[in-house]
Amino acid sequence: MGKKLNSEDLVIYKRIDEILYFHWNPIGVDELPRDEYATYVPQVHNLKKSNATIDAIATNLYEIETNRIGVIGSLAKCREVAKMINEI
Repeated sequence: MGKKLNSEDLVIYKRIDEILYFHWNPIGVDELPRDEYATYVPQVHNLKKSNATIDAIATNLYEIETNRIGVIGSLAKCREVAKMINEI
């Protein structure tokens, strides 16, 4: 996380973490360690805090899937997840 978050930001941060783990899960394995996607939360949190568009968040998630994690990825699913994040 790096810097200390205020209570509102902490709620958003934790919710993003939950969404990435339970809904995004590009690896698609149910028994992953709970912190499997934690390294991506700060970046997504920053996008959310800067009022990034759904498309910008989706594109970022898709880039993580395909370039960092190395899976085929689904831009459509990333868009669904980005909508969830946008609605926090």
